[in-house]
Amino acid sequence: MDPDWLPFHPAPSKPEFRPPSGAVDAHCHVFGPAHEFPFARERKYTPCDAGKTSLFGLRDHLGFSRNVIVQATCHGTDNAALVDALLFSKGLAKGIAAVDQVITHDELRALDAAGVRGVRFNFVKRLVDKLPREALQRVAEKIEPLDWHIVVYFEAEVLDEIYDLITALPTTVVVDHMGRPDVAQPVDGPEFKKFVRLMEDHPNFWVKVSCPERLSAVGPPGYEDVVPFCRALVERFSDRVLWGTDWPHPNMKSHMPDDGALVDFIPKIAPTLAQQRALLVDNPMRLYWPEHVSR
Repeated sequence: MDPDWLPFHPAPSKPEFRPPSGAVDAHCHVFGPAHEFPFARERKYTPCDAGKTSLFGLRDHLGFSRNVIVQATCHGTDNAALVDALLFSKGLAKGIAAVDQVITHDELRALDAAGVRGVRFNFVKRLVDKLPREALQRVAEKIEPLDWHIVVYFEAEVLDEIYDLITALPTTVVVDHMGRPDVAQPVDGPEFKKFVRLMEDHPNFWVKVSCPERLSAVGPPGYEDVVPFCRALVERFSDRVLWGTDWPHPNMKSHMPDDGALVDFIPKIAPTLAQQRALLVDNPMRLYWPEHVSR
């Protein structure tokens, strides 16, 4: 792994907050193990191994029932580690893949059969080379018949640049980590208002109120400066919010979070039982396991 890489917490605490029955960690990753699933040659970073057994052990320790595993950029468009974890989960995990425009319909159907339910477009320039607009549109057209959705990862300052592209996507769109707002700015300031308007104007957009450890200036254990941003979205868009650990927390530089403390962050941003159930159970089940949701 990279010399400055921070490995995931070796012994996360048991959270005081008890997630509701059936709770879903809707954003996490698997890395390798590299001897079995080599990292992509074009990767921007080399992480530690963080395989499926560690992930599912953490799931049980934190009191969750299911996972949504997001393909890591260090694996490029080789989704083998992701598919392996999905199959090992016996239906308790779904996936978000990374694909390019040359993927075939047969390859997409195979990913679908394994439990993949969407693709991710990464616009964070330090992590991945930006794909051409035409390539993204082509991928979107290919996945639409599968009823998959698209996850987009970007930082707040590029929203204007990509606004027309992401709002023209023909599927449900899920924004990672609230579009990474600058939490030093006011929650009712112009930058975050722009993101709220995006959610208001486009009802096909969902958002993950996750990763306070990446956004906070005050840091652990409470990440209090992130709370108003998450809470504003939970209150306003209660049926379109998701939450995840982001385990094993790739590219963290300031500190490695305690995943138990991250779970204890949840009641700060979703204080009512109804909000907690929507955030952790109802919303992710509706998006990823619709076959198990009562009609």
